[in-house]
Amino acid sequence: MVQKGQIDHLLQESDIISPPQELKLNANLTNYEQEYQKSIDNPEAFWESVANELHWFSPWTKTYENSFPTFKWFLDGKCNITYNALDRHLEENKNKVALIWLAEDGSERTFTYGRLHSLVSKFANGLKSLGIAKGDRVVIYMPLTPEGIISMLACARIGAVHSVVFAGFSTTALADRIDDLQAKVLITGDIGIRRGNHVDLKTIADQAQIRCNTLEHTVVWRRLGEQTPLINGQVDFDELIKKSSSDCPAEIMDSEDPLYILYTSGTTGKPKGVLHVHGGYMVGTYYHFKTFWDIKTNDTFWCTSDIGWVVGHSYIVYAPLVAGSTTIFREGTIDYPQPDTFYQIIEKYNVNVMFTAPTVLRMLMRYGEEAAEQYDLTSLRYLTCAGEPLNPEALKWAYKTLCGNGTWGHIVDNWWQTETGGPCLGTLPIMDVKPGRVGKPLPGAELDIVDSEGVSVEEPNKGGLLIIRKPFPHFYRTVFGDPERYADSWNTIPGVYLTGDVALKDEDGYFMVVGRADDVLNVAGHRIGSAEVESALVSHEYVAEAAVIGLPDELKGESIKAYVTLMLGIEESTKIESELKTHVRNVLSPIAVPSDIDFLSVLPKTRSGKIMRRLLKAQELGLDPGDITTLEE
Repeated sequence: MVQKGQIDHLLQESDIISPPQELKLNANLTNYEQEYQKSIDNPEAFWESVANELHWFSPWTKTYENSFPTFKWFLDGKCNITYNALDRHLEENKNKVALIWLAEDGSERTFTYGRLHSLVSKFANGLKSLGIAKGDRVVIYMPLTPEGIISMLACARIGAVHSVVFAGFSTTALADRIDDLQAKVLITGDIGIRRGNHVDLKTIADQAQIRCNTLEHTVVWRRLGEQTPLINGQVDFDELIKKSSSDCPAEIMDSEDPLYILYTSGTTGKPKGVLHVHGGYMVGTYYHFKTFWDIKTNDTFWCTSDIGWVVGHSYIVYAPLVAGSTTIFREGTIDYPQPDTFYQIIEKYNVNVMFTAPTVLRMLMRYGEEAAEQYDLTSLRYLTCAGEPLNPEALKWAYKTLCGNGTWGHIVDNWWQTETGGPCLGTLPIMDVKPGRVGKPLPGAELDIVDSEGVSVEEPNKGGLLIIRKPFPHFYRTVFGDPERYADSWNTIPGVYLTGDVALKDEDGYFMVVGRADDVLNVAGHRIGSAEVESALVSHEYVAEAAVIGLPDELKGESIKAYVTLMLGIEESTKIESELKTHVRNVLSPIAVPSDIDFLSVLPKTRSGKIMRRLLKAQELGLDPGDITTLEE
């Protein structure tokens, strides 16, 4: 029986995967213990050393100030993240490729640092001509295209605060965010493209424009040309660039000036506007890109996220450009036009480092290994995952199939949130991988596991609430328009930041994040993380993906209901249901066996790939599921 909200740990996984020797020897960060201790013993000196690698118009006068629950980093320092992302590279790397954009039809567009700098400056001047200035809010409702990234960078260059809304959200979701921000400009495309189909963005944007009286202009990128009509004074994106000068010096920003506001994905209820700033966000995300992602000068980096999510902000747009890297990004779904598209891209572009989601790996697993075997994947040195708990079965499959069992590549996990801006827990390239464990606290991040009263859980493999003890530079500054909600996250357990996740730590200091606190199952007095039951189900050869929820039970408090997606070619049956229950009993424990299993063709997910267990539970109990604007169609 657990006490004070601790979590039982049932899943026993003892495998160790060591990184290839060459990866360890050539890692950018070679001594984790020393680096981590430096970052905790003297965080101000640690982060100053990173910040000094970047350009500042004038230096900070004080490194850190904490006025609980608010804080500041690099006080009075003057910078602009786009100067570091673009201008800083022009002297030596003007012709280096910054971005490679891929379309579903196989076409591509390439942007050097020089060309990107010119286009961003032109569009920034275009926004200025519309009356946009430092501090104004701009909403970006664009598909995953270069024009979306140019829009983000142009806003940041002139000091406007951008808020990207994932392309495809409903009119209500878009309008609600515009109203909450009191935005002056909406930047949209006429269409996105997904599985070969046109996704109508313009109609949604038009309806939002009519509803939102703060909007002064709507800028439209017309992929379909003049067949897309402009209404009510809308401005053509390309024309705005054509008529604008490429001379647009970066606005001098205070380190603590807002860079962007991004609304959380909605898996936890009402979205909140998470605000990040120029200085600290730039420093922190750049550091982790160099050390956790282990990027080398000539690497090609591919992140499979979208600019609508924090991963896209941090590791498609800002950190790779600040680091001077070459990044691939692709519009559309990763298994279209055929399941082997993922492998084609790795081979064709010699991808060296990747950042993807466990849901992508489980999708590839469902198709089988045959597609991968047709391609040369040996360029892939380092594969990283985040977004959902990476279950051991998916990790081992990817290690074998994508990394050649360590012959040429390695795979690791990491954990973070929109609020943290960059990773907090992870397995560095010099560390052994423990399947089912995300890793250790990364330099600069001081994390702990506590019970419901805030007392540290010292016993190994006994779980509790995951907390962050101190803010680092790239931690978010507030919830836009709702500072009380921000303060609550530091005051629920006084003095620490409550992440909302539950986790445990083993005897070697490796953390396992078992899911959201709201997803913890309470069965006969045992508190079980949903991720453990799901991992047990996915470890069965017939199962591609699984989600579990707890339902009220008079006898046990809660019973477990599972939702399972089977491998292609496997048909659901009562026999398979019985076999899966027996499998969970053998892998975990009798108390973790689902009382009922439903077989689904797909699980409900956000468009960022997170399973929406809250929606499954609401449907079962006939409750309001809350905000589901991020639900994947």
